[in-house]
Amino acid sequence: MLVLSRKSQESVVVGGSAGFERMLKVTVLEIRGGYVRLGFEADADIPVHRWEVLEQIRVANPAPGTR
Repeated sequence: MLVLSRKSQESVVVGGSAGFERMLKVTVLEIRGGYVRLGFEADADIPVHRWEVLEQIRVANPAPGTR
């Protein structure tokens, strides 16, 4: 796991460089108490889900050969 520190209004970009045409940009929008608000910018064909939602999707629609 890569761990990065960012202040409010700072971003991290995944992809978008040579060999990685797709890009995901994550920006820290607000830090308040124990919560951090994040903004995500991604190509329209890249799904973005909270982890717990992705787990529910995977349970409802298992990949072929995983049953």
